[in-house]
Amino acid sequence: MDGAVIFGEVPGEKKHENDAVVLKTRINTAWLHYQGKTGLAAPLYVSAEQATPPSSNGKGEAGEKRPGCKPSGISLEERAAQYQSQEPHFTFEQLIVPETVMKNLVLATRIISLEQRVFDDWGLRKIEPFPRSALNFYGEPGTGKTLAAHALAAQMGRKILLASYAQIESMYHGEGPKNVEAVFYAAQRDGALLFIDEADSLLSRRLTNVTQGSEQAINSMRSQLLLCLERFRGVVIFATNLVKNYDRAFETRARNIQFPMPDLDCRRRIWSVHLPPELPLTSDVTLDELATFEGLCGREIRNAVIDAALQAALNDASHVSRQDLLDAIERVKASRIKREDDVVVHALTQEEQKAVGRALLGEGDDKNKP
Repeated sequence: MDGAVIFGEVPGEKKHENDAVVLKTRINTAWLHYQGKTGLAAPLYVSAEQATPPSSNGKGEAGEKRPGCKPSGISLEERAAQYQSQEPHFTFEQLIVPETVMKNLVLATRIISLEQRVFDDWGLRKIEPFPRSALNFYGEPGTGKTLAAHALAAQMGRKILLASYAQIESMYHGEGPKNVEAVFYAAQRDGALLFIDEADSLLSRRLTNVTQGSEQAINSMRSQLLLCLERFRGVVIFATNLVKNYDRAFETRARNIQFPMPDLDCRRRIWSVHLPPELPLTSDVTLDELATFEGLCGREIRNAVIDAALQAALNDASHVSRQDLLDAIERVKASRIKREDDVVVHALTQEEQKAVGRALLGEGDDKNKP
């Protein structure tokens, strides 16, 4: 979470969920690419003719959902049935973010509550028939974007409908845009706050010079999402770690809220929340020291506490020590995946600047020259 969040993940999240999402996306994209070249309507191992007609008994008779079966022309209502809303898991009391972020979230909640007065009582529905409240949460992973969406839903007394790019995309041409429409329909059906994660996959810059079926499918999904957003009467929140990839056509359609990495005060509060009174700690553990470790998001702090407690229990220790926590912090940092864009740029020293200047002038590497 940009900022600080008590919990960085929704309960029930699988350990390798992100890996599964990436793998599924790559497989489906590869299939769409192949399909665009060959014109095949279904994977080779199950032809469209072999696919069993839809029904719901799940016994190999009519209605069995077999891999590769070409989706039938089901109605919007039937398609939307796969998206179900739920009660929010978190409230604002469980969200720890910088004050500026919290103010923006509270302001967004108030603006949403004023829709009837502004658009109905004051007549602005004549110029905007479909007022919508769209928010865009962006920031590093683990900084509280998902938690904040749950908190907003709880504050407004609404359920929340969670959807991601992996849940909306389809391996069949024409199905992705229909799923986009269905998820918006489901949110309006339930009166739920719609939360779309991995939004950069849906809202990145549209492709030009489109030649492949996969590229056409992606552009169609993006166009359908913008259309649904215009017509949606409700609250939708997008979340991304890659906001720089967004299409400019979307940027003006949402209120953007950045979730920064937690500052010193936020880190101290997060550590405090994640060290419950029941957790036995040695006397040398202090919140002030733990808060000084920069670059940790709320999710990583939570993981460090759990890791330290498990290590202490494995060592049959009666308490979690300061060293247990420090070692756990180092393990959390070491486990981060190094990305190619994680490049630290340092300012040149005076000697290095002089050397660059001499090189540009073709004067060699004579250190005695000024």
